[in-house]
Amino acid sequence: MSEAEFDFAVFGATPLAHLLAGLLATAHGRKVMLVGEGQAGYRLIRGIDLSVAPMTRPESWAMLGHSVPEAARLISRIAGRSGLSRVDPIFFAEGQQDSEALSHMRHMALGFGIAAEPAAPSLLGEGRAGLVLRDAMRINRPALEHGLDRWLEQGSVLRLVPQSVSIGLDGPARVVADGVTYLARQAILADDEALMTWLPLKQWPTLLRRTGFASILTTPTRPLAASVMLELNSGVFLTQQAEGGIAGFGPGDLAHFSAHLQALLGRDRQVEQAGQTSFHGLMTLDGAPTFGRVAGVGADVVAGLGCAGAFVAPALARWLASAASPSEAAWFGGRLINRSGKAAPVGDYAPGLARLSA
Repeated sequence: MSEAEFDFAVFGATPLAHLLAGLLATAHGRKVMLVGEGQAGYRLIRGIDLSVAPMTRPESWAMLGHSVPEAARLISRIAGRSGLSRVDPIFFAEGQQDSEALSHMRHMALGFGIAAEPAAPSLLGEGRAGLVLRDAMRINRPALEHGLDRWLEQGSVLRLVPQSVSIGLDGPARVVADGVTYLARQAILADDEALMTWLPLKQWPTLLRRTGFASILTTPTRPLAASVMLELNSGVFLTQQAEGGIAGFGPGDLAHFSAHLQALLGRDRQVEQAGQTSFHGLMTLDGAPTFGRVAGVGADVVAGLGCAGAFVAPALARWLASAASPSEAAWFGGRLINRSGKAAPVGDYAPGLARLSA
């Protein structure tokens, strides 16, 4: 059994994880191995990648505004024209607290140059307020994954299907694949599934909570008011599918999620399920994303970025490679994994967080 040494071992199957691995190799000259295959082409939707997000902190809108153009150029270079599409997502809510958060998001978006306008009440149903975010970008995951294969190979990123993985309490990773042992000085757990699978239990952060999620695909039915919609109260995303069906995902067990999805779509809409699945994800107790080494010395973790995660990849790669700008370093450094989740100065709005904390 031979050994090979790398600077980083990136674990994750999401676009963010794969972009991060490729950027560390191509832009920062690191030797990188990647554990995690893209899965957009053969399973129900579990996430979505948008250039806008339900955030209230101004410094987070500033970070996103700074990073999105760079990320969009990178994605277009990797996947061509099919990698990105333009969408006008609708965020909507009912009830005073979530409607106030929605109003604040509108002012934040306008302040950072994003066209944002109230959604017509007729599109949403009685008692709901809505926000249309014009000309946002959405990543086409299957197209990006196809282009990523070539890009990662050109960047000499070694992709592994592991037989075993162990991550040391001080951060290094040991991966065995095809009888060969691969060592990396630092592990990066870049999505929820990787964190839940590989992080040593004795280092589990108090900031993170595991919660159940569900995903449902319907047969073709009457289209949505927008191709992407997010209900702030519950954290449920709805997406219009090309074949006419609707895909929804969000927190909750399958029975609860199915009933809630039917209520969102309306009792007058004929809906039949074409597929369903349940899975687990992570949320932070203060609603803000989180980064850095667990316990200050362990693996680097990435969690809580939500739908905007892939668009922050270039800045995150610089931070991990110790090449971040002062503003980037301040943003990531203020959101370290070992912070307290109570009354944190970086706390943010997070869809579904109130239900998790109850």
